[in-house]
Amino acid sequence: MPGLLARAPFGNGTASVALLVAITMTGTLAMHIFVPALPGAGHDLGATPAAMQLTITLYLVGLAAGQLVYGPVSDRFGRRPVIIGSLVLYLVGFCLAVPAASIGGLVVARVLQSLGGCGSLVIGRAMVRDVSTGQDAARQLALLTMAMSMTPALAPAVGGVIDGYFGWRAIFVALALLVTILLALVVLTLPETNRNPIAIPGIRAILGGYGRLARSAKFRNYVIAGSCGGTSLYAFLAVAPFLIGTLLGRSSQEVGLWCLFVTVGMAVGSALVRVVAGRYEIRVAAQRGNLVCLASAVVLTGLILAGSFSIWTLVLPLFCYAIGVGIMGPNAVAGLMNVDPAAAGSASSLYGFVAMGFGAAFTVPVAIFHDAGALPMALTLLVASSLAAVALHRV
Repeated sequence: MPGLLARAPFGNGTASVALLVAITMTGTLAMHIFVPALPGAGHDLGATPAAMQLTITLYLVGLAAGQLVYGPVSDRFGRRPVIIGSLVLYLVGFCLAVPAASIGGLVVARVLQSLGGCGSLVIGRAMVRDVSTGQDAARQLALLTMAMSMTPALAPAVGGVIDGYFGWRAIFVALALLVTILLALVVLTLPETNRNPIAIPGIRAILGGYGRLARSAKFRNYVIAGSCGGTSLYAFLAVAPFLIGTLLGRSSQEVGLWCLFVTVGMAVGSALVRVVAGRYEIRVAAQRGNLVCLASAVVLTGLILAGSFSIWTLVLPLFCYAIGVGIMGPNAVAGLMNVDPAAAGSASSLYGFVAMGFGAAFTVPVAIFHDAGALPMALTLLVASSLAAVALHRV
């Protein structure tokens, strides 16, 4: 795989780009792969749809909270030990989910999964920033974004197949096996990339570091734009089983395949970033991506208000929206990571916290007003892309 990341030395050796991409992809894997299984798991556990929605919303909350810790700790102690610890916690969450006999037990397991999985997101971004700068960072972050976009693209389809043939518990068995393999590879092959660890004397210093980043208007606006782009599609993924399965009468396997179709758009957008990186300034590229998001959200909202609701009028505008996300996201993240290169881990953590907080917020209206069909989801995407437009204008 070409690019600076593929050539750059990592610690005393050379890290596998494929492994770095794989561990980054696992960060949200457990959330997306479980989406098609929500109805079946709810029936098995005697839980309401609203209760099952907690397994998605609280997963996002855990992803947000956990990322505040991983970045500063990895700035101080290195990326390698932190990613190992996070993968161990991830594995524990899967092992607890398999025998869960109640919705409460499943929710606890899901929170542990999120606290473990978010380490992969933070460390992946920080390792890229350790070995690249400027527009090179945008290219490499586009690679990670493209890989991460394949997680929500492929995971629901895979989860639907596993759930259809073996039941929802088998999903967590498969995830446990996968993370065990990745953990072994990390322990055996992944060198350290943080060559200049910084001392962090205590929680006050950590909060102070976050405060310095937050006081930067450039950082704040890039964070808002990246968050709106990176997690707004969760509004669709969280309600996809209801829209596609219940309202349009499709099976859980088909729900996964249509989610795959939509989120492949993110991979398309991220691929475009790698092709055109260097031709446009980071802010301009992010704005153009967001323009695609905004136009797609307007079209989707208009179609729904006009009473035109079918599988194609739903997924085609969402596919275009996802392309815009794939363009905007990597550029916004590259912009915020360049504000203070010496605190890349903290910047990655703070962005991850805000992004997943936004993601959790985006799932709330679609869960509360799910009886209103696709309109709450469309309006959520419209609001998200509008916020991103304002933020990028103010950078």
